[in-house]
Amino acid sequence: MLDHEHWMRHALALADRAEAEGEVPVGAVVVRDGEILGEGYNRVIGASDPTAHAEINALRAAAAAVGNYRLPGATLYVTLEPCTMCAGTLVHARIERLVFAAREPRAGVVCSTASLLDSTQYNHRVLWEEGVLADESASKLQAFFRARR
Repeated sequence: MLDHEHWMRHALALADRAEAEGEVPVGAVVVRDGEILGEGYNRVIGASDPTAHAEINALRAAAAAVGNYRLPGATLYVTLEPCTMCAGTLVHARIERLVFAAREPRAGVVCSTASLLDSTQYNHRVLWEEGVLADESASKLQAFFRARR
């Protein structure tokens, strides 16, 4: 039984760590069979790495933990709808399911600006669902950007 709200709360706590480091507050966790395989949060500024999105960091940690870049049967929980890079990485990692909180109206490619994960051209299909703790995630992001203005 998947407990989406439990794991999304974990991802939100990771988003708080990102924010504490001055990063956009996005957190992600990879779970399989009720066990955390990897977790991450945005670190693009601190790592001077444009690929250091929460999802990528969580997937890297999970792949290292299991010794394989493919993560079949795993679910990735993330507080914000993934971008093009992250969506592509989910396909390559063979993630079974994506669960995200808030939509990203400018760069989200799961359902906001495109439907990349629903494309039939890929050799792997990532199931997805949205809206788990969406209001909490959106509020966190809005407060972060409001404070920066």
